[in-house]
Amino acid sequence: MNKKTTGNEMWGGRFSAGPSAIMEEINASIDVDKRLWREDIAGSKAHAAMLAQRGIISAEDHAEIARGLSQIGDEIEAGTFNFSAALEDIHMNIEARLKEIIGEAAGRLHTARSRNDQVATDFRLWCRQTCQDMDTALAGLQATLARRAEAEAATIMPGFTHLQSAQPVTFGHHCLAYVEMFARDRGRFQDARKRLNESPLGAAALAGTSFDIDRQATAAALAFDKPMANSLDAVSARDFAAELLAACAICATHISRLSEEIVIWSSAQFGFITLSDDFSTGSSIMPQKKNPDAAELCRAKSGRIIGDLNGLLIMLKGLPLAYSKDMQEDKEQTFDAVDALALCLAAMTGMVASLHVNRPAMHSAAATGFSTATDLADWLVRTLGLPFRDAHHVTGALVAMAEQKGCDLPDLTLDEIQSVHSGVTDDVFSVLSVENSVASRMSYGGTAPENVRQQAALWIERLEGTAS
Repeated sequence: MNKKTTGNEMWGGRFSAGPSAIMEEINASIDVDKRLWREDIAGSKAHAAMLAQRGIISAEDHAEIARGLSQIGDEIEAGTFNFSAALEDIHMNIEARLKEIIGEAAGRLHTARSRNDQVATDFRLWCRQTCQDMDTALAGLQATLARRAEAEAATIMPGFTHLQSAQPVTFGHHCLAYVEMFARDRGRFQDARKRLNESPLGAAALAGTSFDIDRQATAAALAFDKPMANSLDAVSARDFAAELLAACAICATHISRLSEEIVIWSSAQFGFITLSDDFSTGSSIMPQKKNPDAAELCRAKSGRIIGDLNGLLIMLKGLPLAYSKDMQEDKEQTFDAVDALALCLAAMTGMVASLHVNRPAMHSAAATGFSTATDLADWLVRTLGLPFRDAHHVTGALVAMAEQKGCDLPDLTLDEIQSVHSGVTDDVFSVLSVENSVASRMSYGGTAPENVRQQAALWIERLEGTAS
């Protein structure tokens, strides 16, 4: 009896004809999931070793399978492997090539395994490594910001609320705010890694397998903490990818906020910083322009990453257990978000490391906009014993006076100040300078240069791995 050839020998026995060209195109994912080849080979090697240990396949077949998989890895690494859309995905591409190399023994590799648990395992392995990669990249950005904070611990700049001058802070303190944000981002990636580190391998299609396999062995071989306890959950869960993308989206939001500040600070109207040529572009028509395009693109990519998270959640929200082909769409969004965030982290690290700080411009801006008004109110409370609300009222009246005169608070005379409250002495001028203002903020977490130096040193020590 002649064997009829179908479009795919891996699953074609059920069908009398191959898929249409359109079906083949919509069904294929190899262009996306071929980046999982390392994980697929690692998972297959662990599975084959376990099958041999349990006596399900022979030691000879195991040796051949391991040899063939190693050869395939070398071919992909060298760029000589031929990826075929007709074979749908990375799993079938590798299995088909394995058969070409070692013959019929390749067919035994898929014993007690389905593509459902295979892809779930590969994807978890990839996401696990990504969590580690993101943690490393974020630590690099934190270290760059911490070193910048140490260098700019006494650089005074205006602190803003509502993008209006609020109180003087230091640029070092501002940098440390992002160090703290990115520390929480690292924590989210670390938490995601802990939760995803369970092995789906051995769950098979959805119900487990009748073969006497050892799921603990394959989990240990792949450095998972343990096998997943429910076969339905093992093949259908993608919350690990959603959690990874949620961590990416929050991190991207933090990068976007810093990007926005870099765009503002580098404008001619602010002039607080100058970006290096490495992270700027020019204009085709305006020769004076130096555009903060790297920062703007980081800001824009945050929307793309958030969109990838939304797309994944929307794809998952209506799926019944267990596996559905919809899940093929999980990897493109995850890969896209991770690639975008990795690029943003690298760009932001480079921008922060190479930017020039215009300290006089920052200081001048900090000394305007009545930024020491709160210091004046605090002085009235501390020295004259006024209730804070009364001190707030007196200070507001003095701000109005200075505004009417077109000057700032330190430029008022003592007589003018005493016309609002007679108890004020000339000691009040000691708190109206921006230097004294920032120096006085010694409370834990405050902007005083001494605080900033201490916190920056602690972070640098921690990030270099020498902290206890």
